[in-house]
Amino acid sequence: MFRKMRAAFGPRAAAPRRLESLFPPRCFAGILSVALVLLLPSLTDADCDDPPRYESMKPKGGQPSPPYNHGYQIEYECRLGYRRIPPFHPLSAVCHPNNTWTTLREACTRRLCPQLGEPQNGRFSGSFEFGSELHYTCDQGYYLLGPDTISCVIAGDGNSVEWSADPPNCEKILCKPPKKIQNGQYSYSHKEVFEYNEVVVYSCIRSGGPDEFSLIGNSELFCTGHDKWSSDPPECKVVRCPNPVPKDGYMASGFDKKYSYKAQVVLACNKGFSLEGSSVVVCEANSTWEPKTPTCVKVLTPSPSTKLPSLTHSVSPPSTELPISSVSGVKPIHPTKPPVTFSPGGPPPSDETPSGKLGPGPIAAISIVVVGVLVAVLVGALFYHKKKKKGKSELPAQYSPGWSKSSTPAEPAL
Repeated sequence: MFRKMRAAFGPRAAAPRRLESLFPPRCFAGILSVALVLLLPSLTDADCDDPPRYESMKPKGGQPSPPYNHGYQIEYECRLGYRRIPPFHPLSAVCHPNNTWTTLREACTRRLCPQLGEPQNGRFSGSFEFGSELHYTCDQGYYLLGPDTISCVIAGDGNSVEWSADPPNCEKILCKPPKKIQNGQYSYSHKEVFEYNEVVVYSCIRSGGPDEFSLIGNSELFCTGHDKWSSDPPECKVVRCPNPVPKDGYMASGFDKKYSYKAQVVLACNKGFSLEGSSVVVCEANSTWEPKTPTCVKVLTPSPSTKLPSLTHSVSPPSTELPISSVSGVKPIHPTKPPVTFSPGGPPPSDETPSGKLGPGPIAAISIVVVGVLVAVLVGALFYHKKKKKGKSELPAQYSPGWSKSSTPAEPAL
């Protein structure tokens, strides 16, 4: 009995407690929210990304919305302006367990607009495919009647393609008569139509007054396009420019009584004046000179400086007469240079001519003259000496020293 009572009073096991009793209700809801946030990336990683995009295809029925779970399938169809390329098998992509989509090839190609032929007297360049353009040009002498570019676009029904406009034509270029001008006329004025590159020439009529009309502008006009001339017609009017000669100047060339359109003159200034501006001027359509006529400005010269008078005296050069006065038949040579003047303190006198030093020519001439004179003196002296010696050898024997009657006359010495 004691044992039974002891067992009855033994320790009891604690009863299990409910989860709500461990955490308050609000705290339990917060823990669940945190768990969901932490598990959300793992759930997302199990899906595929957005389906692939293609140039010629699009998802059938519009772009689907995520999530794209494993096994999700998308059907594709051709975009507007494109058509299927055989074979016509289903175009579908599936999200696989490895989070990738089925790889598809472009299964559509661009539609073609109706075939067009090249226009007469022209041509085009481009493609007939959807989204392409055709560019038209015409041969020389023709012009485009219509748009120069047309495009291949989606037709109104949305299932086909068509051209954005009708193709143009190439028409022959013709011009209406050019404008008439006052005081002038043009060639072939009787014609009503002018062809491509045809030319008309304008001219001015006689004025009947003191001044004639001048043609201002291009005298020749060409038909370059449909009712289009190469330039505006010219103008006929009186152009007269005033005398352009500046004060203290003169006209070097181009002198005339009147100066009309495009007259050109060359101007210059008198001595002591300097020209400011262009020396060449042209008479323009507004009866003025272009560029502006120049002016003549007096050139300022520096005033002479005052100097003290210098004393000068003349010095005769030394005589160069040769000592041959004792030789008969030869006259002495006298100098022909004028006396040389010099100032005290200046450079010593020299044998230079007033214009400067003697050049090699005059020196050579003087040397030749001196040598000639010396040779003449020597020849004369020799001749005189020989003649005198010969005269002594020809005297009679009786006049010789030591001569006697009994002596035989000696032979003359050779």
